[in-house]
Amino acid sequence: MSTEEASAVPAAQRGSWSSFLKSIASFSGDLSSLTAPPFILSPTSLTEFPAYWCERPDYFAAIADAAPGQDRAIAVLRWFISTLKDQYTSRNEELGSEKKPLNPVLGEVFYGIWPDKNGRGETSLLVEQVSHHPPITAYVIENRTKQLRLVGHNAQKTSFSSGSIIVKQIGHAVLTVAGEEYLITFPRLRIDGLWYGSPYIELAETSHIVGGGYTCSIEYKGKGYFSGKSHTFKATLTPLPGMGGAGPREIVVEGTWHETSKFVKGGGGTFYEVREHKEETIPLPWDAELGEYETRRLWFLVAKGIREGDFELASREKSRIENEQRQRRKDEAAEGTSWQLKHFEIVESDPICEPCFQTFPLPPSLLFLFCCWFTSPFVTSRQFISTTFNHHCRAL
Repeated sequence: MSTEEASAVPAAQRGSWSSFLKSIASFSGDLSSLTAPPFILSPTSLTEFPAYWCERPDYFAAIADAAPGQDRAIAVLRWFISTLKDQYTSRNEELGSEKKPLNPVLGEVFYGIWPDKNGRGETSLLVEQVSHHPPITAYVIENRTKQLRLVGHNAQKTSFSSGSIIVKQIGHAVLTVAGEEYLITFPRLRIDGLWYGSPYIELAETSHIVGGGYTCSIEYKGKGYFSGKSHTFKATLTPLPGMGGAGPREIVVEGTWHETSKFVKGGGGTFYEVREHKEETIPLPWDAELGEYETRRLWFLVAKGIREGDFELASREKSRIENEQRQRRKDEAAEGTSWQLKHFEIVESDPICEPCFQTFPLPPSLLFLFCCWFTSPFVTSRQFISTTFNHHCRAL
């Protein structure tokens, strides 16, 4: 690797980065199991990533304020587009490049809130790592004032192709608005910039939103070697058969998901523009009720080492946690027991999602692997999340 190619890699790390690139180029299997050089590690666990869904909580709350039908379908799409910048470019802006997040341990949890402002209602977040092999993160985001709830889960399957890391996002989310449900699938990711030691994410292929009598296909494109523009998308919203009323039969929105977009059919003017700063969730202060697997407590010393450049500390503590987890799994196998999830249970079928998946085509490879049932949200003395709601989430 030339100095020019590795311009963003610290001089002391260029050897390990070059070795890492060679290993991923020749690796067969899921790349998430590989160990990345310290400078490319993030101090944040994947358990915290579901918070990106609501870092612009006004748009989330606005879904409930929109009239059912076309207006609400547009509000759902606008909220979804508003989440993409925070999910996929914010770490480049804050850390200089995309970083490899910490892999959560089984049972790892995260809790947070976005406080009520201007009558939008308080929004709460609950996250639990429900599987380690394969790694799957389940989450619930709820605004009881607006009768809004997002329940979903994510997993990633990674591979290497043409100099880029390809991430297939496995999973989906179900948004419930006063009893009306919207099924949301996720785009595929392409991580470029590896040869310069400055990775960044580009979205690829197509994701879908279906619900409220409408279906929306969102096509993502990025900058090629000779043409194109980074982070572009085209969203096409159409009513399902027998739905739609007197509104336009098709609404099309185009633009960049990290900056601005506009109506190009079925409407006029700006659709969404990134203006306000994001609102990060406020983590629930740790106490014994949250347990030792609360993500920031679990990874505290690892994160400290990464942020302070003490990679020896980060590596030592990371290895300790991983070794403890391996021993726990061995002990469970010897005793004939298994880890008991705190907030989710595995169930065999999901009557909520199955009809939605029949309303639009999906690739045959998107097979159901398992599903989990949201049962009993964690409750502290502050009544963090209601115990009265039940909901499904299923993994693809």
